[in-house]
Amino acid sequence: MSEAATRPNAHATALLASLDPLLREWLPRQRWFAGKGRPISGFEPVAVTELLPRSSPTGLLHLLLRVHQPPGSGQDPGPEGASAGGPGDCYQLLIGVRRPLPPQLSGAFIGHVTEGPLAGHTVYEALHDPRLAALLLERLRMPGRHGPLRFERDMDVEIPSGLAPRPLRAEQSNSSVIYGDTFILKLYRRVVPGTNPDLELPLHLARQGCARVPAPAAWFFADLGAGPGTADEECGLGVLQPYLAAAEDGWELALRMLAKGESFTDEARALGRATAEVHAALAAALPTVTLGRAQVEQLADAMADRLDATARAVPALRPYAPGLLTAFEALADLGGEGQSWTAQRVHGDLHLGQCLRSPEGGWSLIDFEGEPARPLAERRLPQPTARDIAGMLRSFDYAACSTEPWAPAWATDCRAAFCVGYADVSGRDPRTDPVLLRAHETDKAVYEVLYEARHRPGWLRVPLAAARRLAGTGSADDAL
Repeated sequence: MSEAATRPNAHATALLASLDPLLREWLPRQRWFAGKGRPISGFEPVAVTELLPRSSPTGLLHLLLRVHQPPGSGQDPGPEGASAGGPGDCYQLLIGVRRPLPPQLSGAFIGHVTEGPLAGHTVYEALHDPRLAALLLERLRMPGRHGPLRFERDMDVEIPSGLAPRPLRAEQSNSSVIYGDTFILKLYRRVVPGTNPDLELPLHLARQGCARVPAPAAWFFADLGAGPGTADEECGLGVLQPYLAAAEDGWELALRMLAKGESFTDEARALGRATAEVHAALAAALPTVTLGRAQVEQLADAMADRLDATARAVPALRPYAPGLLTAFEALADLGGEGQSWTAQRVHGDLHLGQCLRSPEGGWSLIDFEGEPARPLAERRLPQPTARDIAGMLRSFDYAACSTEPWAPAWATDCRAAFCVGYADVSGRDPRTDPVLLRAHETDKAVYEVLYEARHRPGWLRVPLAAARRLAGTGSADDAL
């Protein structure tokens, strides 16, 4: 972090000190806060910007705030602290400032400030205030700078003014605001310097003419500056894209059809075609690489290390660990025999919830951020397309296990249809490369075991069933 960014002025420091006791209570209650279960030991201001001054009837503060916490055995392996230049995750906050808070904003309440520059004011989550959310859209409509914040847009896209905002309440790791059923603004909460693939990849896909992904209309960054002899640091903060108001979430659609006893195979095949189209466009837009022996062995070793760490953390996985390890050993063996694979940029976290189906039946892919727990540099690496395919195959299993009794045959049919659809476009069925696909599906199941054990213990049986199947010790519908 540059000198200017790590040593904000006295006003910013005093302002943060006045918010400190309120944020210590409010932050851990937010769904997107990654450090739950660990006390907050302190805050460090990275950048403080007044988008509306406190002298206005309503003020708006934009904060980039590093949160310091002691490490804990249950925390996610988040990359942001190290990547952002020091210990602690860096978060983006938008804070409204008023003296009296109107009753309709009571749900956004953070607290009353009793000392410092904001003494006598009430602070609250600004995204719930239509006036402040509308101001954010206006800043995106008019490119330029505001302190360290830099707003950019595609000038060929019309962004009308006066679109009524409403926050989307269903998210976890980020926050979004819908504007008039026309656009949706996704704000990254836990931020890290570097190019965010959630903006980078859709921009490249738009230039390729790929209609499967909503094209960014506007976006903004924080330029954190640079001292002598240092490089500029840029943090992606948010992206505005068309809102597919009539589209249906793939996960919800799958569950609805499953509950009715309806086949999802036609949708799965169409989704396979859409995925292959996106992969082809990414391969045309960005460099591809060949994974030779050293790279394949490194990939397999990383998967084996994740398995080992997860088995230590989740005892229920240990009986299956030896069988699961054979998936990664088989991949390394093929690499050692001289087999190579092509790697390219991929979605990185593909599942049914990242897909939207239009009323006409077309599928779109969204949310190219990748798995937030992985370091940004890793998320931007070329990878085999099998990673995305494995993610979708696991998602079909999750849907099939959401009903009672489980519906393994439904998942099997969907998995096959997806692969057939993928082959319709790519010319190659992913199942013709079983070692690579099994390794990635096993790695994904291991990731799911750790996630569910930490965050949703009631779902742990789902990836454990997959682990049993992938380890060769049972089928996915075995009783648990």
